Amino acid sequence: MRDDVRDYLTDLLRRARNVLGDELVGAYAAGSVGLGAYQPGRSDVDVALLVARPPAVAAKRVLVDRLRHEALPCPARGLELVVYRRDVAASGTAEPGFEVELNTGATMPFRATYDPADRPAADGRFWYALDRSILRQSGRTLLGPPAAEVFADPAPAALRGLLVDALRWWLARPTPPGDAPAPGAEDAVLGACRALVRARDGIWLSKSDAGLRVAADDPDAALIRASVDARRGGPPPSGPAARAFQRRVLTQLTTG
Repeated sequence: MRDDVRDYLTDLLRRARNVLGDELVGAYAAGSVGLGAYQPGRSDVDVALLVARPPAVAAKRVLVDRLRHEALPCPARGLELVVYRRDVAASGTAEPGFEVELNTGATMPFRATYDPADRPAADGRFWYALDRSILRQSGRTLLGPPAAEVFADPAPAALRGLLVDALRWWLARPTPPGDAPAPGAEDAVLGACRALVRARDGIWLSKSDAGLRVAADDPDAALIRASVDARRGGPPPSGPAARAFQRRVLTQLTTG
């Protein structure tokens, strides 16, 4: 882990403990940090906090105030933080189930949500259970028991349904017409690769690692490798090419 990210997480954990006290029973680095794929300038810092009981509304708002970028500058593109109750994390539910969600950063739109019902459906409700599944496998423990002991996977059918929902969400996003490079299309391609690897091989990999695994025997290997290169600064693939690949993966997940 990079020194700036490590120092940031140390400060974040200290501030969270000052607000939540003994109710804070776990803290875990997720996403690219947990998967060992953090890219400066591109990746977010993803954190899950675990609490014994639901925090009071006032405590939730103080936590957001103490952790938002203006109070604690994030060294990455932004912070994506979610607070879960311990029983929700262990339940394997496919529902969002969070107590607080905070998105904040120098180049990330600020958002604080205190109830899953307030999360816009168009932004996707599948992220949280998928993130908890990744945490179970690869969460980096900052406080509390190992992540594998506190986070549960959804049931296999529910997990596959969440992967399908994620693919359909990506497909619904607008893309530029024509064959010009479409910024963000690389993430759509590699997100589809990650879903395919999880469904087929039962493991979570970073987007780039999943792409390279799929590219080893996929007819769209050139598209996938171009998407991996795009995450390193190369041109992204076109929107139509990305969508055709996503549709093929969606078919595999819904009929396989």
